[in-house]
Amino acid sequence: MKAFSIDFRQKIVTAHLVENLSIRKVAAKFSVSKSLVQKLVKQQRVDGNLQPKKPGKPQFSHLKNAEADLRIMVADNPDATLLEFCELFAAKTGNWVSRSAMSACLQKLGLNRKKKQCGVAKLPQKEFKS
Repeated sequence: MKAFSIDFRQKIVTAHLVENLSIRKVAAKFSVSKSLVQKLVKQQRVDGNLQPKKPGKPQFSHLKNAEADLRIMVADNPDATLLEFCELFAAKTGNWVSRSAMSACLQKLGLNRKKKQCGVAKLPQKEFKS
């Protein structure tokens, strides 16, 4: 969602501080949430400006540049669970990753971890008479 303009933010804060309207009345007047009015008033008092905050920094994954290591780990340990892969990765690199992150990375690399059912005999199918 796009940030509100500084002019609009200033009108909201002015309505509360100068016109002495309650936060609920200001929120209703400008059709915004009560929490937005509270946030803007607090930001004006603390920071002294109403500039929109920058978005948070992107998340970093230790698995991003470890594709070769993961392929070797999966080849060496084909029956390992996700938790065991996380432990092996932590032992090798010193960086712990969650099971969900490991699962997503393995899927992205196309390393299917589903076990094949070897040695399961096919049962003969019965014929039904109608």
